[in-house]
Amino acid sequence: MLDWLSMSSVSIIDRPVFLCHGKDVLDEQEAAGLDIEAARNGTIAAGILGAHQTGPLANDENLHLTFDALASHDITYVGIIQTARVSGLKAFPVPYVLTCCHNSLCAVGGTINGDDHLFGLSAARKYGGIFVPPNLAVIHSYMRETFAGCGKMILGSDSHTRYGALGCLAVGEGGGELVKQLLGQSYDMARPRVIAVYLEGEKAPWIGPMDLALTLIGAVYKSGFVKNAVLEFVGPGIAPLSADFRNGVDVMTTETACWSSVWRTDETTRGFLALHGREADYRELSPGETACYDGMVKIDLSKVTPMIALPFHPSNVFALDEVIRNPKDHFEQIQKNADESLDTPVDLGLLSKVDADGVHVDQAVIAGCAGGSFENIVAAAAVVERGDRMANLSVYPGSQPVYLELAKNGILAKLVEKGVVVKPAFCGPCFGSADIPPNKGLSIRHVTRNFPNREGSKPAQGQIAQVAIMDARSIAATSVKGGILSAAHLDFPEPDMPYHYDDTPYRMRVYNGLGNPLQKSELIYGPNIGDWPPMEALGKKILVKIIAYITDDVTTTDELIPSGETSSYRSNPHALSEFTLSRKDPSYVGKAKAVRNASAALLAGDVKTALAFLSELGAVLNAAGAPADSPDIQLGSAIFARKPGDGSAREQAASCQRVLGGLANFANEYATKRYRSNLINWGIIPFIVEGETCFKNGDYIYVKNAWELIDGASQEALVINGGGKLQSRFMLKAPVLDETEKQLLRAGCLINANRLSSAGGDA
Repeated sequence: MLDWLSMSSVSIIDRPVFLCHGKDVLDEQEAAGLDIEAARNGTIAAGILGAHQTGPLANDENLHLTFDALASHDITYVGIIQTARVSGLKAFPVPYVLTCCHNSLCAVGGTINGDDHLFGLSAARKYGGIFVPPNLAVIHSYMRETFAGCGKMILGSDSHTRYGALGCLAVGEGGGELVKQLLGQSYDMARPRVIAVYLEGEKAPWIGPMDLALTLIGAVYKSGFVKNAVLEFVGPGIAPLSADFRNGVDVMTTETACWSSVWRTDETTRGFLALHGREADYRELSPGETACYDGMVKIDLSKVTPMIALPFHPSNVFALDEVIRNPKDHFEQIQKNADESLDTPVDLGLLSKVDADGVHVDQAVIAGCAGGSFENIVAAAAVVERGDRMANLSVYPGSQPVYLELAKNGILAKLVEKGVVVKPAFCGPCFGSADIPPNKGLSIRHVTRNFPNREGSKPAQGQIAQVAIMDARSIAATSVKGGILSAAHLDFPEPDMPYHYDDTPYRMRVYNGLGNPLQKSELIYGPNIGDWPPMEALGKKILVKIIAYITDDVTTTDELIPSGETSSYRSNPHALSEFTLSRKDPSYVGKAKAVRNASAALLAGDVKTALAFLSELGAVLNAAGAPADSPDIQLGSAIFARKPGDGSAREQAASCQRVLGGLANFANEYATKRYRSNLINWGIIPFIVEGETCFKNGDYIYVKNAWELIDGASQEALVINGGGKLQSRFMLKAPVLDETEKQLLRAGCLINANRLSSAGGDA
């Protein structure tokens, strides 16, 4: 049985759990009679959230939060600033860091990446922001080094915005949520559950942060146990862990589907902040005398072993030794999964990697916010130094200060002498813009994700490659064995090398306009940077055509809008929309355009042209009871997916659908809060349908009063097939929405809502 849960390092308590003095877990008998609600305020998370609440908690405990700082990278900040600009932005009200770490080594589309960077610099000047030029730092390394502090909250437009190991509650969201902060609006959500991650025991030598992170992810992701919750790391096992180790675990909590994370702080935290010149940002954070959590994940660190996440998800976790002993069964299962999920089955090539020597790996990468830390690279170098064979290994330090220290202490030279290629700070290996493996290649990586095709391959063009996630230590052990998959069971001590932080690279190159907006300066636009197209307010009667019907267990944002080279087009809404669902349904864009064009013709009163784009439309309108010559109906497209939105915070997973005329998503559930928020911010209704649907791809769904649905009333919807025949009726209900979300949907998008608000109108 291929089940990593045979490991005994994790136990889960699915009930309220009381923790006394931050260390003693009470059993159910000891907890009887304690006030759960009062004790819930004893968590670290409750204290931070309360301090950032703009007013008292309402009866429904909805939070209305403001953040201490914002952060975006170069495939998100252009769209965010463009959205805020047309909504009246005058100056950044809080520190806003713009980094260039995603589109900085790829050169797709000529000058457009450089044009985006110049736009970012001009925006930092005009609105008073901080601009970090290309290759100086990946976004999360920079924020850990310069901004994250105990008790703070930071909002970033990247899903791995996690600085909890420094006592900072950080959240990754789509750009719309950052726009709201830039415009002085609040971040609204129901009070989240808080789940304790209780660490005990002491890790074995050569166990790295990715081994612990994968252990946690494998234990909780598939059950949804921590979905949209705060993970609060407590317990005696934290104390021996270094700050780099904690940061490396913390950034991976995104892959558990949690909302955010925070750790108990101590002298190690103080030391990290002091090292970076920010000791004033330290304060001790610990649960109260009695704290109640909504559940607990207990991990015995002494039982954590080297782990591996096999394709196609970070939660597909196994003990690395088990995969090494029994690779064929694991690879056959991956092939079977691919055959079931791909429209056209393809040989992944994994079984061809196995022979008498073991599993042959084509490529190895240590990079980014998860892998590129000082300690990870020093540990990898210690292994590489002892080897006499070297596979294809690339290392990307997370920031130039880390790179500088590696150069000063000789680690850089040792790596280069052994044939390791050391590259500047860049996130590309994580999302398919660098080190793309060969066709049917297998790459092992200390990065954050291994979703299908995220490494950059293009299955529509006959290309396929796979990524497995491992810790840097096991990656180095594999590399020195000539690329034969290996675990880091090493018989020499882990290196204990001090780190000296030198921020000279930042002082020389970073533009810091914090508190000094030059409002008379102009934004600098490249030819690829486009404005958002006009978007219609939501009509009361809507007719949506299902043009994509996805039955996979989970649909990632990489499948909704691919990463890799398409990232260069994220500053151009129309150009990027051409790639929507291109990896999952290449016919989607053409079908969406037909619906969008027919809708525009209907709005203009040109029914003849509308029928030219959608020949069946007349019969469908007739079945809906609307006269074809004057249909008082808003037409749009929609998709169905069982569980869409896992992965990236990228708002373009929703905005591209909207640019193409999307009005709704239908889903059994949404993988993350951030994808649901992205839909709402772009005026797409996130409908929930239970179980199997009574509609299929190509069917139309007619809703008589969408506004009443948004207000919470269930309503009968009609299913009409492409031939104009009424197929069935079903009861439809929108999810629970707060008043702000209702206004956004009625207005048609965040931009429209802000324009109405500034004009004194009502959506």
